[in-house]
Amino acid sequence: MEFTPLNRIKMQQITVRKITTADIIELQNIGKLTFAETFSSENSEANMKEYLENGFSKEKLTAELIDQNAEFYFAELDGKTIGYLKINVGQSQTEIKDKNALEIERIYVLKKFHGKKVGQILYDKAIELAKDKNMEYVWLGVWEQNPRAIRFYEKNGFVAFDKHVFKLGNDEQTDIMMKLKME
Repeated sequence: MEFTPLNRIKMQQITVRKITTADIIELQNIGKLTFAETFSSENSEANMKEYLENGFSKEKLTAELIDQNAEFYFAELDGKTIGYLKINVGQSQTEIKDKNALEIERIYVLKKFHGKKVGQILYDKAIELAKDKNMEYVWLGVWEQNPRAIRFYEKNGFVAFDKHVFKLGNDEQTDIMMKLKME
């Protein structure tokens, strides 16, 4: 048996890069694909189609990208986008709007990269941003029927504190709101 020296093994490096309006098509593509991969099996085709068209329209994404209180980041591997993060502060938060809070609105990763720490890398970026901005806590909403995501956030110290309704087309769904106090 032949062994390859460690210095000859190419290590794959996941990088995190802030998204600009120049990345709008890539953001639209990764957004639609990861949302569909995550939720299409649990929702009607009509509701998914409506949400993907409206939630990821160029107009909506452009408005979000130029918002001073929102930031997007890509996770990239070998120059290819494999996931993304969206955070909100201040009045751009979807609900709480506390000046001392940062909302993780989205962490989505392509299904073939689940379990490969991409979500953790994006999560760590969100926590780094919260610390840089001197936030008191981080909060988010996670669909009650997404146990994998709920476990991920619990593992990272989040606790449930409330619930809210998320509308997907004509379907009202319940999100568990979770919070992490910053130290």
